[in-house]
Amino acid sequence: MDRHPTPEELPAGRLVVVEDGGRQKWVCFRCPGGCGARLQLSLNPTRRPRWGVSLDWLRRPSISPSVHQTNACRCHFWVKQGAIDWCRDTGTRPPVSNTPLATSPMEGPSR
Repeated sequence: MDRHPTPEELPAGRLVVVEDGGRQKWVCFRCPGGCGARLQLSLNPTRRPRWGVSLDWLRRPSISPSVHQTNACRCHFWVKQGAIDWCRDTGTRPPVSNTPLATSPMEGPSR
């Protein structure tokens, strides 16, 4: 995708990588902590903070480093092979159903 997704294009459980000129710029998804906030993580290697995203052969996303929300949600987690791995210092109790993240069919890293 070459632009930031609209709320309708970013349902829970979907991860979208925004590219510009073939370069990955942002990874966008809904907060899995229950607040539903739209998270937009920079993939730009010259910016701080920045994250990296990769897909395994089943197209399950992994994001590194961890994501630590600073809003009222206060959740802290890793995304590993499409699953949310909650950190011990998360500020919210993780949801009972742990919806895995999948990449949107309209995008995808070229790796």
